[in-house]
Order: sequence, then C-alpha cells, then structure tokens
Amino acid sequence: MKGLILALDLLGGLGVFLLGIKMMSDGLQKAAGDRLRRIISRATTNRFTATLSGIVATSIIQSSSATTVMVVGFASAGLLNLSQSLGVIFGANIGTTTTAWLISILGFKVDISLFAMPMIGVGFFSQFIKKWPLARRIGEAMLGFGLLFLGLSLIQGSIPDLQNSPAVVEWVVKFRPDTLLSLLAVIGVGTVLTVIFQSSSAVMAVTLTCAAKGLIDYPTACALVLGENIGTTITANIAAIGAPLAAKRAALGHMLFNVLGVIWAVILFHPFLELIAWIVPGSTQGNDPQVLLTNIPYHLAAFHTTFNIINTAVMLIFIKPFERLILFFLYAI
Repeated sequence: MKGLILALDLLGGLGVFLLGIKMMSDGLQKAAGDRLRRIISRATTNRFTATLSGIVATSIIQSSSATTVMVVGFASAGLLNLSQSLGVIFGANIGTTTTAWLISILGFKVDISLFAMPMIGVGFFSQFIKKWPLARRIGEAMLGFGLLFLGLSLIQGSIPDLQNSPAVVEWVVKFRPDTLLSLLAVIGVGTVLTVIFQSSSAVMAVTLTCAAKGLIDYPTACALVLGENIGTTITANIAAIGAPLAAKRAALGHMLFNVLGVIWAVILFHPFLELIAWIVPGSTQGNDPQVLLTNIPYHLAAFHTTFNIINTAVMLIFIKPFERLILFFLYAI
C-alpha cells in the first residue's frame, strides 16, 4: 500500500512538472513572439549560425521538442533547407541541456518550495492583467517555472531513501550497465519512459533525483540519459506525419543524429565517464548522501551537455555525408 502511495505521489509530481514545462515554454514562446521565429529563420546562413540559433532558441523556451517542431514547420514551408534544419536541431540538443543544469544548481541546493509558491502566485495573478499582454506572458512563464519546481519537489519527496530500503537495493542493482546487454537495456528504459511522458526534461528530473538519492548509481543514470536523447525525437517525427518531404527529412535527421550519437557513446561508455570525471571534480562513488547530493547532479548535467556538444561537433564536420544518409534511409523506408 505504501508503495502504491509513493507511486501515485511520483506520478502527481511528474504531472505538475510536465504542466510546468508546458506553461513555461508556452509563456516564453509568446513573450519572445516573432523575434524567436526570426532568430531561427534568419540566423541560418550556414550550419554554424543555424546551430547557434538552435542553442539560443531552445535555451530561451526550455524545450527542444518545441524548437524541433518549429523547424519541421519551417521546413514544410520551404523556409529552411535540410542543412539549415539539421543545424538548428543540433543546437536544440545542446540548448535543452540547460534544464539539467537548472535543476542541478537550484533543485538540490535550496528549498525550492520557498520560491516555487511565490512564483506560482505572482504568475497566476498576472493573468488578470488585461492591459499589458507582455506581463501576462511573462507571468505565464513564471507560473510554469513555479510549477516545474513544485513538481520537482514532489518528485523528490516521493522517491524513498535508498539507505532505508534494502529491498529496493536488490532490485536496482539488476539494472546496472555492467555489460553491453544491460547497458542497452537501461538505454531502452530511458527511451521508453521519454516516449511515454513526451518530455526528456521530466525523465531527466526523475533520473537526477534517483541518482542524487542513491536509488540508481551514476553509470545507470548516464545510460538513462542516453535513452532519453533517443526518446525525445519521437515528438518531431509525430509532427512530420503527413507533412511534406522536407519536414520528414528534418524529423528523421533529428532521430538519426541522436541514435548515432548514442552508438558511439555506448562503444566509448566507460572512457566517456572517465572524461566527465576529469572535467567535473568530485566523487560519484559510495553511499554518503551528501556526496551523492552534491556531486552526481553536476556530473550528470555535464555528461548530458558534453555528449551533445561532441555529437554536434562531429555531425557538423560530416554534415554532407549525414544528409546523404538521411536521404538513403528516407527512400529505403
């Protein structure tokens, strides 16, 4: 019975978190308005400016799915060619990692409920301001931020302390990515969860919380993050159903970009973890709650960002062969 209550609490926290993400993204998109669209449609003179525009746009609206769906729309309208679309999508994958940093910096260091509720209050009452549309839109974004952190607080409260749950320990260790097969299994779990919840940010929040509480170890959390990168591509592909060929190419490019990235990350998984350990100080081993709470969120955020930066750098160099690969798969299916 207690397990059912905790599961329902977790689902409730996820629901609030997802609502917060949506409201925050919608509010920021409305506040940015046509300027955001101009950033994407004009700052795409080459692959590098397109990538930069994807980073900026996604960092502003905090949703890679919104950016990639926008790219699919622009591609459908003929405003972006395949190379430009890919550049924006590459940048969106880097921009979306700011959510993990936001959660790592604020979500585990302070009592987030202290400012979540005031933000919700200010954001709610700002919706009654009729004369200033910008104030309403910023207020909607603030309401979204508040709900996001309230949801994160509920998620943290619903996940049990590993130290007091020996039965949970026995269950969790079965999913450690010690072999190639188990690594692929964990990646598959991350992919499925992201497809179900339609938000890599929500699944990332749960992953960060579980890792910070010692419910899963650091390598397992990293494997889940890789799966989340694949799962998040489903949104753009859904948006491309029935769309023109250019839109389908952009959506397929998004999926192939993340899948190919995960392939090299799987091959170099343990050396990649060592690289992150060299970049970010602090241990990710042991059962000390304070060590886990302090170090693992930053290591995971760095893992997510570094993965997408390396993936983007490689794909930008080989963007022409990558375009040919997209065309080959599109005609093959």
